Amino acid sequence: MFEIIPSIWLINGKCVRLERGDFATEEVISNNPLAIAQEFESIGLKRLHLVDLDGARRGEPKNYHILEAITGYTDLKVDFTGGITTDGDVIKSFEFGAKSVTISSAAANYPERFAQFILSYGREKINLAADTNPADNKIKIRGWLKKTSIDLFDHIEFFYDRGLKYLKCSDVSRDGVMEGPNLELYQKIIERFPTIHLAASGGIRGIDDFKRMRDIGVKSAVFGRAYYEGKITLKDLENFIQEA
Repeated sequence: MFEIIPSIWLINGKCVRLERGDFATEEVISNNPLAIAQEFESIGLKRLHLVDLDGARRGEPKNYHILEAITGYTDLKVDFTGGITTDGDVIKSFEFGAKSVTISSAAANYPERFAQFILSYGREKINLAADTNPADNKIKIRGWLKKTSIDLFDHIEFFYDRGLKYLKCSDVSRDGVMEGPNLELYQKIIERFPTIHLAASGGIRGIDDFKRMRDIGVKSAVFGRAYYEGKITLKDLENFIQEA
């Protein structure tokens, strides 16, 4: 089953959008992330990807209060991400209502620790974010502010061999600019890791892009900017869900 997952990106408790992860392009969309989450829930969406950009920059989550509000006033299954580094961060995220957490920087910096997270909390709750610019296929972390020397496919393989089930991958060169998803990249990942549950993001322009990703075997698509700019409407999303 293919699933579409809206994303809300947070800075200082506000919903924002960026281009290619560049914080200098920050634009506030709403002061009320909860209201946006409730709009998504109202048309039948079941999941939400909640990105704590403050946490990603600082290395520890900062917007737990928004997580708590959304999980307290909706039934959305929230995947929380941004600066989750320690066991304490993981536990606290779950205490504030997250159904799963997605981890990027800690997986790159402390791979054995992240592998232990998969064992300790279960592969249904611990997701890997492996975000890259295909120009070099190197992993980018800390809210994409830092490039590592880690190869994307080697990185995925290390955790795939240790039980990883859920992977989110963003082509950061396309994120927030609506130039179309990198289908070639996603297809390579699926071919090499056939049992991975891939959530793809970056470049989505409209409903047709969801269909293209679904057709090549992507399991879910994380979207944001196309909705916030009106390229995809709530009605479009509702129709797609009903057709699916």
